[in-house]
Amino acid sequence: MPTLPLKIALIGCGGIATRHVTRGYAAIKEAEPDLFLITALCDEAEGQNAALAEEIAKFQSEAPSSYTDLSKMLANEELDGADICTPHSDHHVSGVACLEAGVNVLIEKPIGITIRASKLIIDAAERAGKIAATAENIRRQPGQRIAHWAINEAKLIGEPRLFFLQQAMWKASDEPPAWHWRVDKWMGGGGMVMDSGAHFCDTMRYIFGDPDTIYAQVRQLEQWPHKKNDETVNDFREDTWIATITFASGPMGVWSWTMAAPGRPMINVVYYGSEGCLMDRRDIFHGPHPGAEVIAADGTAKTLGDLQPEFLASLSDAERERLFPHGFEDGFALEVYDFLRAIADERAPEIDAVGGMKSKAIAEAIFESSYCGQAVKYADVLSGAVEGYQREIDEHWGIG
Repeated sequence: MPTLPLKIALIGCGGIATRHVTRGYAAIKEAEPDLFLITALCDEAEGQNAALAEEIAKFQSEAPSSYTDLSKMLANEELDGADICTPHSDHHVSGVACLEAGVNVLIEKPIGITIRASKLIIDAAERAGKIAATAENIRRQPGQRIAHWAINEAKLIGEPRLFFLQQAMWKASDEPPAWHWRVDKWMGGGGMVMDSGAHFCDTMRYIFGDPDTIYAQVRQLEQWPHKKNDETVNDFREDTWIATITFASGPMGVWSWTMAAPGRPMINVVYYGSEGCLMDRRDIFHGPHPGAEVIAADGTAKTLGDLQPEFLASLSDAERERLFPHGFEDGFALEVYDFLRAIADERAPEIDAVGGMKSKAIAEAIFESSYCGQAVKYADVLSGAVEGYQREIDEHWGIG
């Protein structure tokens, strides 16, 4: 068993790392003060390290060492784990380097920028005998846990049949926003299909299992300028997609989103079964939410929040502690705690790199279907047999 406290580094110290710290590590430190110590920070921008160190100082007295070079950090620090919150294109670079140095990793979603990149992480973890976990906070929240139970165990909508997740919107301003790495195809790997969309890809697998076939059209209908220093650059990623997804377990659905729809915005989120439906009204990426309604065929309805006591009562003490340790309900706290306990207890995490790649493959299948103009088999995308869209990204980064 590893010696406590576990020594943890954060790699990439921007916005998502700050959420890991303020909503994850801070809560865990209060519940289990001896479980971990953040001993190192690494970001190319020294100012990012300093800002994150200020947040860490609120719950631990020991100041972490600061690095701008990953190789130097790995050479100088004895680490049990690294929490990687860098741009998507770096995930396999930092992940493989840490694993080869004998350090367990938690990597933000999507696990790798392409399927090939994801497999590099998986192979490195297997060679090193270390943990490679995917940081997926959404499926761990009460709304998703209750929805999974309501659909698959309590059968509150009967047998799952269909889902429709559709959202249309228009830009909020005519002023070009500041450039961010997420608007760069090479750094992000794609647009919202894979960015926020990675969350719903994981939710789909969590609720329905693996897909069978995906057919999609992915387009850019508008130009989207951004300000990069004094230069205006365009975002060449998608602003629109419509995907039809069939699952091996039987259900089928339509998942569509656009930000190129002027006029009146629209959102429709509903899952249909043989005896009712689950309806949400917030967004198509981070649900189902606690306010989503389970509506029976006779029109009677309860929210997922209303059903939470029944859901919790269905769990054993061990199951409740596994899903909501220390009463945590924040997804960031839950994903980080699962990673830390996986290291400490020498067990597998709930969502390892393989699980992360399987969810990511749904997003890649949407891109691949549009790229080749026909339906694709999910299994072929997951195996790497279909990779036309991803090929130029792999070539750009030298991923063999």
